[in-house]
Amino acid sequence: MGTNKKKAASDSLHAGTLASERALHFLKALVERYIKEGQPVGSRTLAKDTGLDLSPATVRNVMADLEDLGLIVSPHTSAGRVPTAAGYRVFVDSLLTVRPPSDRDIDSLRTRFDVCMDPKSLIETASNLLSGITHLAGVVMMPRHERHVFRQIELLPLSDKRVLAILVTSQGEVHNRIVTTDRNFTPSQLEQAANYLTQIFSGQGIDEVRKRLLDDLKRTHAHMDQVMMQALAIAQGMVETAEAKDDCFIAGQTNLMEFGELASMDRLKQLFEAFNQKREILHILDRCIAADGVQIFIGEESGYDLLGDCSVVTTTYRVEDRVVGVLGVIGPTRMDYQRIIPIVDVTGRLLAAALRQ
Repeated sequence: MGTNKKKAASDSLHAGTLASERALHFLKALVERYIKEGQPVGSRTLAKDTGLDLSPATVRNVMADLEDLGLIVSPHTSAGRVPTAAGYRVFVDSLLTVRPPSDRDIDSLRTRFDVCMDPKSLIETASNLLSGITHLAGVVMMPRHERHVFRQIELLPLSDKRVLAILVTSQGEVHNRIVTTDRNFTPSQLEQAANYLTQIFSGQGIDEVRKRLLDDLKRTHAHMDQVMMQALAIAQGMVETAEAKDDCFIAGQTNLMEFGELASMDRLKQLFEAFNQKREILHILDRCIAADGVQIFIGEESGYDLLGDCSVVTTTYRVEDRVVGVLGVIGPTRMDYQRIIPIVDVTGRLLAAALRQ
């Protein structure tokens, strides 16, 4: 958890502690009403929703207390109140009742994950499913390549000093690359070189292999013949090909146009540009790799100013007990957390199960 998020969560918890039980009851009712309708909530509506027999003056005093604590705010265009990011944080951490996904949602998710799909198609399917079911933007990070393990390499001679290099990872991914060398090599020489590379690097992560190759190529190996030196150079090119940059699939960006607080043209233009570039979105997802369970960033907690009016709900997905990626949704801070959180969680589990197949 970053410094900004820690401070925001700490401030919200402090405010929640100071609030009375009755005030928290009002906050819960207000947040739920605002999430449902997207309109500032007035005292009369709130008194009706809470079912408490209180005078209008008492209700106004409770609202004033919540406002003093920074949990709600009154927009200048209305006498009603809306939750602040701190208010949402108290709601999510202390007042939220998560309801299980409906049978319809679970069936819709499960039937779309075809275990015959390749990993990339499964990732794309997961992002589309998240978007379709939640009506928000669905985001799924591709599995982290540096976590893949080097299994073996094969080198086959081609014409004109070219070599076909085939890299196989323990996950069964195959990467092919044609490399131009300084000289012609016989099949036996390339077999010897491939056996050498497989022997010294097998079982190591791709990222570790890359670093070792860079170190080895910088050193002078008086005892190493030209074939082995060329093998290291070929392997470096192969690993760089396998170690593609992190990427993610984002679906349903246009769903955000349905929310008035995000629907200004300038706002949407900036959001869509961020989705297209992906860099900051990937940075947020990358911070969740080491976290357990569902993570929720509300407003500025994401550390990304452009998402100041948005919330990000994420969870990790695993293959062979290793966290390899993150998925989630991005939407307005007034998203339906009690429905969204379990959907994100279930999607992560179903994606992991499909990838294991």
